[in-house]
Amino acid sequence: MIRNQLRPAILLTFVFIVVTGLIYPGVVTGIARLVFPNQAGGSLVTANGQVIGSRLIGQQFTQPWYFHPRPSAAGSGYDATASGGTNKGPTDRKLADTLIAGAIAQAESSGVPKGRIPTDMATASASGLDPHISPANALFQVARVAAARGADSSQIRELTLHYVEGRQFGFLGEPRVNVLALNLALDNAFPRPASARK
Repeated sequence: MIRNQLRPAILLTFVFIVVTGLIYPGVVTGIARLVFPNQAGGSLVTANGQVIGSRLIGQQFTQPWYFHPRPSAAGSGYDATASGGTNKGPTDRKLADTLIAGAIAQAESSGVPKGRIPTDMATASASGLDPHISPANALFQVARVAAARGADSSQIRELTLHYVEGRQFGFLGEPRVNVLALNLALDNAFPRPASARK
């Protein structure tokens, strides 16, 4: 009696393992590689024949001659194995002392009044891996980047606006700027300071 019940249960388990664990993922991966080869391969970005990142995962840029991403709570920053948010709310003292205080100090040094700081400059994304910043955040950083590179801020601003991506399908999400793509374009268009090339 028990054998009659166990045999079909074990057989079904193996069938579902094969169908849902091997066949289905294999078919979906094959279709994805045919229809969306770049996305299925991780949307990798190469420079001089070497992979330097992905358009889907942010990177930490801290030098003044680069546009900076939004803060990240993933590991030590943009660690894909430790994806996650900060879970800190607007009344959290640690958030105010670290992220927000730094953003306010940077804003004041740029002559921007309090209350006009882009939100994503002082808050981490839910995943901690967001490769994008808002156009307001990017434009906020133009003066710093231009000064660090000794370039005309109007040219840096024009390049930044060129890299603003619209809403997906025209109505999903918000306009955004991919930080890695913008920084690569920046290196191609404007020389880095001599100290950065050593």
